[in-house]
Amino acid sequence: MEKKNLWLLTEERPKKEVIKEILLRFTRDRQFACFLDKLRILPALENGRFSFLYEVVGFECNRVEKIYIKSISGSSSCVDFLVFYQDEQPNPSDIPIYAIEETKTDDSESRNTGVGQRSSKFVYLDQHYPDTTKIMLYNFQITPKERPTETNIFGTRLLLTVGVEFIGKKLDKEVFKPFSSIAEIIDFKRKMHRPPAGNVPILITQSDNVISISGRLIKSGSLSHDPNIGNLSIISAAIRKLGWSGKIVITHHGLEQRHVKSRNKFIRIANKLDIELDGLIRPKAIDNGAYWEYESTGEKLGTIFIHIVVENFTEGYSIFENHAGCEKGYFFTKEGKPLQLEKYSDRTAYKEGDKSQIISIPDLILIDFGRSEIINVEGKQYRFRQDGIDELANFEEIESVYINRYYPEFDIIRTVVLYGSKEKEIIEIEVGFLLNENGDLILGIKAPELFKEAIKNLIDFWS
Repeated sequence: MEKKNLWLLTEERPKKEVIKEILLRFTRDRQFACFLDKLRILPALENGRFSFLYEVVGFECNRVEKIYIKSISGSSSCVDFLVFYQDEQPNPSDIPIYAIEETKTDDSESRNTGVGQRSSKFVYLDQHYPDTTKIMLYNFQITPKERPTETNIFGTRLLLTVGVEFIGKKLDKEVFKPFSSIAEIIDFKRKMHRPPAGNVPILITQSDNVISISGRLIKSGSLSHDPNIGNLSIISAAIRKLGWSGKIVITHHGLEQRHVKSRNKFIRIANKLDIELDGLIRPKAIDNGAYWEYESTGEKLGTIFIHIVVENFTEGYSIFENHAGCEKGYFFTKEGKPLQLEKYSDRTAYKEGDKSQIISIPDLILIDFGRSEIINVEGKQYRFRQDGIDELANFEEIESVYINRYYPEFDIIRTVVLYGSKEKEIIEIEVGFLLNENGDLILGIKAPELFKEAIKNLIDFWS
């Protein structure tokens, strides 16, 4: 019986509950028998060095040899997970079996980021892997709304229309169903609640051989309005999917010709779907090359590593994560209640110009119950280590507003975690851990005891 490896390539910090959902989907689709025990994500060591591969254990299937996870970086607009079923480590020319976007966001937090803003990722994906199964995976950590908003229904139905599947969210099939016609899309959008006066509403009109869609795309002096890039992309993709071969024109976009660049992700989508920008010449898109590449420089290689080692080799765990380029997590109280961290101590004062009201947040907050310690971690590339050390001084606000309030009996440690270089020792006492380019695991002079315990147990496991 043939066995192959399962490869999960991701821009995110891999979470056990998400990995479980992916594995269950994979085995159901192929009707493979499997046993799922307590999953663990283990950094794979070779001769005491990190191989930059994680191995998943706790899953048994007679058609799967090993499950590996590796960090990647997208060239422009990459989904969170690409899944491959093959013996050899994937390369960008290989075709994934699944492309998965993970989100924890519900209507109660944002009408746009849960569905609309992410939609362009699936439209962009089709330029590289048109035959790959597209999945939106909801990993809720707060109770979702019982009654979805119109925005959520509209966005979900558009995604269903272009073939995106959903995991982790129960969809009422009477409400959430693909659109059957362009007229139905136009009518649904026309009946939706309009934004406040002064905002440009997204409206769809059809006249002879032209469909016009209004929507603002300008933000901060460039074509970078992410929610509307997503919304206008998925509306256009659904219209094309339903057979429209005439013109699609974006109106009221707010752009000037100088804002329209050949490498912009929306311009790439516009070229693929033949979308015009009213009053502007659409440039021919420049190929960005491969859809993804293996991550080799980012600071998150260090912070994700220490996060995973602590949670799999000690009793410690994260109560907040904001790894570079990854989805921002919740802050968890001792009772397990998830809280969204505020961006400002005083929003009004910030809007009036007082930048000191910004609450600086660490990349990772770990808790060590055995030692009654909270560890605030700032991640940086090795060459920017002094910047990381300097930023440790900015955590007073989050410590006073959140940590001291919800964990009053815990001592607080601040430390820096680095990735990069070929250095084999750390001289700065503020640096708790360095993962270098060769995979060496280097503890700082005053590394938190939780780090020492985690690294010791990891090395012992592979010895």
